[in-house]
Amino acid sequence: MKIRATRRYPGPAFEELGDVEIGPLEPRDDVEVLVVANEPVDAALFPSLRLVANFGVGYDRIGVEALAQRGVAVTNTPGVLDAATADLTWALILAARRRIVEGDRRVRAGEWHGSWADGFLAEELTGSTLGIIGLGRIGTAVARRAEGFELRVLSTRRSGGTPLEELLAESDIVTIHAPLTPETRGLLDARRLSLLRDGACLVNTARGEIVDEDALVAELVSGRIRAGLDVFAHEPHVPEPLLSLPNVVLTPHLGSATRQTREAMTRLVVDNILAFERGERLVTPT
Repeated sequence: MKIRATRRYPGPAFEELGDVEIGPLEPRDDVEVLVVANEPVDAALFPSLRLVANFGVGYDRIGVEALAQRGVAVTNTPGVLDAATADLTWALILAARRRIVEGDRRVRAGEWHGSWADGFLAEELTGSTLGIIGLGRIGTAVARRAEGFELRVLSTRRSGGTPLEELLAESDIVTIHAPLTPETRGLLDARRLSLLRDGACLVNTARGEIVDEDALVAELVSGRIRAGLDVFAHEPHVPEPLLSLPNVVLTPHLGSATRQTREAMTRLVVDNILAFERGERLVTPT
């Protein structure tokens, strides 16, 4: 099969695909398999296309329905990135809640002049209430880690759980782990963000579009809440006001960014392509 990938993906498994063409998604008549990282795919540009193997669990930008209409299968890489994303979620919770980045900046700027007892105060994590929006694989991994901090955990999911408005109003920390769908796009709008209690912390390692970004920026500029953000609505663009705010921690979409996880993701991509080539059932179809 003729395989084209938008980049060379990490790990030794990629070599098992043999001669892979690396390049952008430009028109090609002979390409049967595309390897992408949640990038828009126009099937009309690839008349021979039979499979899109997505390097990532989220596939909201690929255009799965349009591809299905043309008989093109799509796979993704669920499961293998749960731990890495849950770990980053906790890194952001701790950094935002305990003001770690602010402290680091003060030390580097030579602004720490007193003893440890003169340090600026943060909020306790242990004993707080954690609200999890989306209790799938990643949300569940976050909940397991919450046990070690003795947190009260609330969660909302597609079927059951705590009502969203109640979760927002009662939580000290809210973390988002829902997929981006037509139903979740703009889920946290200005009205729902206003339900967060003063001093609450919002963490997003899912998709930036799930939150009304303008409304979130307004809340953060006011200083009423804190946030840890790994994703944004128009990546790689980050709203300018956020760059100078002390109450928000920003990371460049690092959810799955560990060597072990990225190599495991490539392994799944390759396993799906090899199964497809052999005419076997796909390992992780969308």
